[in-house]
Amino acid sequence: MVDKSLWMRQVEENPEHSSWYVERFRSLAREGADLDGEARLVDAMAERGARILDAGCGPGRVGGALHRAGHAVVGVDVDPTLIEAAEHDHPGPTWLVQDLAELDLPATGVTEPFDLVVSAGNVMTFLAPTTRARVLERLAAHLVPGGRAAIGFGAERGYLFEDFLADAERAGLVSDTLLGTWDLRPFSPDSDFLVAILRRP
Repeated sequence: MVDKSLWMRQVEENPEHSSWYVERFRSLAREGADLDGEARLVDAMAERGARILDAGCGPGRVGGALHRAGHAVVGVDVDPTLIEAAEHDHPGPTWLVQDLAELDLPATGVTEPFDLVVSAGNVMTFLAPTTRARVLERLAAHLVPGGRAAIGFGAERGYLFEDFLADAERAGLVSDTLLGTWDLRPFSPDSDFLVAILRRP
């Protein structure tokens, strides 16, 4: 059994945490907030009808937007409450409860590999530190050769950007492009956010 993620430890400490998180995004959507920035970037990377894995999908906003753009989306999250919200708010994709550190989608009947992986919302920093490298290996294993991953998270959240990039390289993912935001601003040594576009050779 892998170590529990920071997210699931927060849920154990506060059983209302997941419901609060779901309502936060429902509220933002009702207010007309732009919640599709990450999905727009990933959509621009994808051919029409691409197979996309939303890794750490939460309540489904990114995967839902990509589904509406015409892609075949599978979303995975460790939190059943978030998956239930994704199924309710964003019907269409396949939503699954799975721990990313043990990700084995063929065992669930999802046998085809993915053209793209997206992991938004600081997912990498919510993982147990002992599982981060393993998660990157599992994501790489679910990509087609030449497939890409777009992974974004903020600085000062306990996972140094250089450590993440070293873990990604050890997982067999080549760094193609580094951005400082999901809206394509360049990455610099002073950036407080990283969006890494990685490729499986």
